[in-house]
Amino acid sequence: MSRLAWEEIAAAREAIEGRAHETPIMTSSTIDGRCGGRVFFKCENLQRTGSFKFRGAMSTIVALTEEARSRGVYAHSSGNHAQALALAAKLHRVPAYLVMPEDSNRRKVEATKGYGAQVTLCRPTYEDRRATAERVGVETGAQLVHSHNDLRVIAGQGTAVCELLDETGDLDLVLAPVGGGGLLSGTVVAAKHLCPGVRVIGCEPAGADDAYRSLQAGELITDFTPETIADGLRTPLGENTFAILSELIDEIVVVPEEEILPAMRFVWERMKLVIEPSSAVAVAPLLTGQIDVTGLRIGVILTGGNVDLDELRLG
Repeated sequence: MSRLAWEEIAAAREAIEGRAHETPIMTSSTIDGRCGGRVFFKCENLQRTGSFKFRGAMSTIVALTEEARSRGVYAHSSGNHAQALALAAKLHRVPAYLVMPEDSNRRKVEATKGYGAQVTLCRPTYEDRRATAERVGVETGAQLVHSHNDLRVIAGQGTAVCELLDETGDLDLVLAPVGGGGLLSGTVVAAKHLCPGVRVIGCEPAGADDAYRSLQAGELITDFTPETIADGLRTPLGENTFAILSELIDEIVVVPEEEILPAMRFVWERMKLVIEPSSAVAVAPLLTGQIDVTGLRIGVILTGGNVDLDELRLG
């Protein structure tokens, strides 16, 4: 059995109703023509703070006791979880302490500070992130809200696919990016409950393919240095997300790095949607034919749209 029940996702959906946006679902006849299927894009790039992460952060903050809220929350994040937790905390007058790697997207750092969080920068290694966060937690007495291994967060992330399936009806396939695995874990639990015949595939950049390698090896791999343009997917799986994906996921596909930016640019130009490279990781396999979706109805979660245009070269 997985470590997350459908009932927890249903409760999270009720908790964030009216607090998180019910983001739109968009289609593209051009993309349909390229891949041979019917594709429905869940636009979490239009979510509050620019990514799906607000769902998990808000559902967790809402569930905290008053005593826990008074002590505050902390986490480490490369950007999207940091922004989401900072805003969710601000809306509930909860102190927030975020640890971010010094090579984080500077726009995400600025936004996190702008939401009122106290930001501590650290070296860009997972071990240093974790160690710095532990120190901040001890110093502040705040409660950890892990970006992807917290079951409360995973439940919140699973609400996106619930909205997708409400609008589209049954789907044959759902694609979502995978970094730490929180979104993909919540997605696969919710999707398999609501649409038992659906296949769920995680899409992972080649420069950070620990989820693929972990599932192939049957053990969690965390000792690696990610080198990918998809900065939101540089985090390794956690114990909870590894357990859920090991049980339920149908497949992880590894997307070549050179295919990520062209897919992002294609969505920008043809759909007029600003998505970040992490989102494009789930679009690229459709455009290149890496996944055969001929005749299928496919849902794709566009996870975020937080891009630093000063640093990005689209070619």
